[in-house]
Parts: sequence; structure tokens; C-alpha cells
Amino acid sequence: MSPDILNRECALRIALASRVLPGVQLPRLIEAIIETVDAPIREDGLARLTVADLRQALKRPKSESGEEGGPGDEALEMAVRYLGGERDVEPGLPAIQDYVPGDMPDSVRIAMASNTGEKLDGHFGSCLRFLVYQVSATESRLVDIRETETADLTDDRNAARAAMVNDCQVLYVQGIGGPAAAKVIRAGVHPVKFPRGSVASAVITQLQGVLKGAPPPWLAKSMGRQPPTLEKFRAGVEA
Repeated sequence: MSPDILNRECALRIALASRVLPGVQLPRLIEAIIETVDAPIREDGLARLTVADLRQALKRPKSESGEEGGPGDEALEMAVRYLGGERDVEPGLPAIQDYVPGDMPDSVRIAMASNTGEKLDGHFGSCLRFLVYQVSATESRLVDIRETETADLTDDRNAARAAMVNDCQVLYVQGIGGPAAAKVIRAGVHPVKFPRGSVASAVITQLQGVLKGAPPPWLAKSMGRQPPTLEKFRAGVEA
């Protein structure tokens, strides 16, 4: 879309809104907005949009059962708030905990792609934020929450997102494409897929089990441990 139709601020608002509207692709949302407020899209036009406007513009034809489809009112309300210019729409984000380098010996830093609270429920290229934890075998702390909105305004969003987590050793995601995974790996981060998603605490507990045992050589090195020989590592896996 040309700059005279969609400026940077409007693009950001629409990108945020699209993430909370399941089943609505970004081009369809832009089309629906133009149908309602006309082009060119401006901040004041977005601010006038209501839940009723979006519901009407985004509703799908009736299914065979006679029911109309489309996003629910909760999702529409969040989208309207984003379109109006709000940034911190989602309630219930966890609190960041104090951390000073060296506080947690033998720990690693991990990131989780998240859309909701303290959950691993996002894909690398579309998640709202990365939750960043410092994790040892016996302790974990949420040390940062990194919103992805600015990364999506760059020419290479995947590279920008990879740079956001380049201080982490592991990145947990629901999904990630091959080219994006290559950029994450080049940033020095190991991507791990959880296709069904999970809560952060369960992912951390699983990781702590690995840290207590014999972590793979690349992870042991990240912790500052002497990696086991290949023979010992294979023996541990086979056991």
C-alpha cells in the first residue's frame, strides 16, 4: 500500500490490531477499514472505529448451519483499542523481576514467543512479544518483556526479531519458517518448536530438568560448563 494511503503510525496500529483478530489476514483488515472510514487511512479515522463497525465489516457469510462467522467481541474490543492508538491493551502481563548478571550461576537466557500473559502461544513472525527468562536448574526469573511492534516496521522483520533475542541461548516458539529459523541461528540462538503451545512455567520446568542432568554440548557451553565429550553425551542420550 502506498505511503499516501497508510502512514507509519496507522500501519503500526493496524498491525497490532490484526494480531488479536483470529482468522483475519492483514490485507482483509485493511480492506474492511477502508470500507468503513474510506481512504486515505488516518489516525482520526481509525480512532472513530467501533466494535460494531468492525463486526459488520469483518463478518463472514452464514455457514451451512445458518450462523455467521467472524471474530468475537472480546477480540474486536482489543482491536478497536489498538486502532485508536493504545499500546498496552492486554491486561495481566507478568511482572519483570530484578536480575543482575552473575545472580544465577550456571543459568541460560531463553525467550518465548507470546501473545497472551505468561504463555508460549506465538509464532516467531507474528507474536506480540518475547518473554525473556533467566533460568538455572533451581530458579527462574522473568527479566524482560520485548514488544515486537517496531520490528514489524523494518524492511526485514525476521532479522529484526532475531536481533531482539540475540542475547538468549534458546528461543521457544509455536512455529517458525525455515528462512526465519536460519536468521535466528545466525544470531546465535537455538530455536525450539512447541507446536501446541504451553504455559511458560511448564516449559521452564522441562528445561530445568535438562539443566539438572547432562545438557547437550551447545547448552552446556552456554552455561559456562565444560561440554561432555561426544562419547559421553551419546552414552547419556542412550541411557
